[in-house]
Amino acid sequence: MGNRDIRVRGLAARAGGWSARHRWAAVGIWVLFVVVSMGLGSAVGRSDVDQNDLKGEINQATQIVDDAGIREPVGESVLIQTKETGGNALKATDPRFRQAVDDVMKSVGATGEVTAVTSPYKSGSVSKDGRSALVRFDMRGDDETAGDRVGPVLEAVDKVADAHERDGLRIEEIGGASMQKTFDDAFGKDFQQAEYSAVPVAFGILLIAFGALVAALLPVALAVTAIMATMGLMALVSQVQPMSETANSVMLLVGLAVGVDYCLFYLRREREERAKGRDAQTALRIAAATSGRAVVVSGITVCVAMAGMLFTGIGEFEAMGVASLMVVAVAMVGSVTVLPALLSLLGERVEKGRVPFLRRRERAGGVPSESRLWRAVVGRVLKRPAASVVIAAGVLAAIALPALGMKTQELTLDQEFGDSLPIVATYERVNEAFPGGSEPAEVVVKADDIDAAEVRAAIADFREQAVSSGASKGPVEVKVHERENVAFLSVPLVGGSDQGKAEKSLDLLRDEVRPATLGDVDGVEAPVTGQVAGSKDFNDQLSSSVPPVFAFVVVFAFVLMLLSFRSLTIAVTSIVLNLLSVGAAYGILVMVFQHGWGASLVGAEGVGAIVAWLPLFLFVILFGLSMDYHVFVVSRIREARLQGRTTKDAISHGVVTTAGVVTSAAVIMVAVFAIFGTLSMQSMKQMGVGLAAAVLIDATVIRGVLLPAVMALLGERNWYLPRWLRWLPDLTHDESVAEETPVSRPGERVRVTG
Repeated sequence: MGNRDIRVRGLAARAGGWSARHRWAAVGIWVLFVVVSMGLGSAVGRSDVDQNDLKGEINQATQIVDDAGIREPVGESVLIQTKETGGNALKATDPRFRQAVDDVMKSVGATGEVTAVTSPYKSGSVSKDGRSALVRFDMRGDDETAGDRVGPVLEAVDKVADAHERDGLRIEEIGGASMQKTFDDAFGKDFQQAEYSAVPVAFGILLIAFGALVAALLPVALAVTAIMATMGLMALVSQVQPMSETANSVMLLVGLAVGVDYCLFYLRREREERAKGRDAQTALRIAAATSGRAVVVSGITVCVAMAGMLFTGIGEFEAMGVASLMVVAVAMVGSVTVLPALLSLLGERVEKGRVPFLRRRERAGGVPSESRLWRAVVGRVLKRPAASVVIAAGVLAAIALPALGMKTQELTLDQEFGDSLPIVATYERVNEAFPGGSEPAEVVVKADDIDAAEVRAAIADFREQAVSSGASKGPVEVKVHERENVAFLSVPLVGGSDQGKAEKSLDLLRDEVRPATLGDVDGVEAPVTGQVAGSKDFNDQLSSSVPPVFAFVVVFAFVLMLLSFRSLTIAVTSIVLNLLSVGAAYGILVMVFQHGWGASLVGAEGVGAIVAWLPLFLFVILFGLSMDYHVFVVSRIREARLQGRTTKDAISHGVVTTAGVVTSAAVIMVAVFAIFGTLSMQSMKQMGVGLAAAVLIDATVIRGVLLPAVMALLGERNWYLPRWLRWLPDLTHDESVAEETPVSRPGERVRVTG
């Protein structure tokens, strides 16, 4: 086939053409951009999000404490408990038990890391059965770094535990610092495992897909450099929008997924055109005009979806949204600039490092063979599109149905880690011996004069009614800061580690006990905070942000699809199919993690709930990533239709010719996300399983069955644009790609732009 001159237009085509002509300049600019971004980011340093940025009572309590200049230390407790339960079991009054308490107090005090070490015999922290006692103390220094400094204290407690093991005593530490250390260690280990595994897994799959070492390395190299540049940019942006470790991890996950995908789309089209006999320059121009444009449309859509997180008003979500948006934008720019330059530099050498037994079969003329599997599937779908729609949509709707009963909450320590960590068992034992003691509610009382008689009386009434109302079993401890006119009331909640029951106790405190006591005193503020309150307020704030986030993402994705394809029908079907994919992912999450169906396969027994942040996070991420495949497939269908193919033939051609790249991209995403499903933290398992299931459904049932079936039923209506919308700007930028294709049937008009 001859290589006719092919005129191109559009941003992606112009960028690709410039990069191919100025390849060394393009590569140099990209390398300089990555290096400068990392250097500036390292010099500036990252500013992290405030974990107490929630609205409502949590924020109010934090503001009172900050205004007063009080630095509340992180509290820790050491549980001393008799292992035996019979009549011969040691009691807290036994001399050996007392000796263990004394040894704990001396050992932790000797570390120099703690203060205010309090005997259980003075604080009354002895259980009703006399088998358990709590030595309480505070960590010195900054509360935010207490987890980093608690190590020596934990070691001291372990030594005392070993010394008294012969007495039949269990001695264990738990508290804010030790739990933070446990969480950070597990979180860091989990993500380190995921990060170390993700890149080799992606590379291995790409090697199988391309059968050549150099071709497989390119997408990984692009994704990794995009991630490196974004890490530097995150530090700069964090001076305005604080970031976090979670945002960094999500950025790595999204960056690897889209970076590899975008490069894969571009590279496969370039190889396809060269296999048809086009010269390297023409093949690059066609790839830039087609796959490059699809990458830009997809990237902008994903960025818009990620921006939806900014509507939550929650710092952690805003950080994740900005970080994800940035890495997608960087990967998109890299795909349409440095990638064409690299392909131009490499030329035929992109096939270097061929793996003999992975050499792809080719048709005559060197054109890569089409997927016979997808050719057969799409052929059957197009023969019976109505039945295909009913069956596929019905199956996905059935899978999505359990999502209607979704229960969300912040996972407790035992839900998050199960029995994989020793501190979880300690947490449960403390809650059993001292109900609610490990996660008490804290009432921050602010008054004009905290020592006034009416204020002291109100505090006393609150302590009494907190117990008499059934919200707490006591004791309610009080700590007064007279100079600052602030008091802290620690209230163990009935329900303990049972989040549902604990929230009912919290509601009793907030809605009945507080108004009847502290609420009767003029000028007194008394917000209720604590772990349970934080979880409830976070859930409430997240729930209230769902409508605006959903509306923003759906509306803007719709507008982008409308402008990109100039088709009202394509825009509507894109949204509907994506929502169906997300709904099915929700259903799978509920079945596995809430109802426990097949939970043993992923180590998720007994969780019983979905982590509160995940549904909104999944919606935004999946809605964005789903557009990768959708834009790529529909662009190819539209391109074939413009070349004169009939609608059904264009659908078949578009789906079958993109099946290989979509399958490869989906396998990489599923494999990377599935790694997170193997981690120890349940929230990470849920994220990994949800993302992997959704991508798998999207790349198979949605793109392989529902999309071609729906488009076949709609026929020429796929390209419908009402007259009243024809004023919209034309952003299609379709390129005149020279290709021998069947012409349309006599009398059949090609109506693409309405």
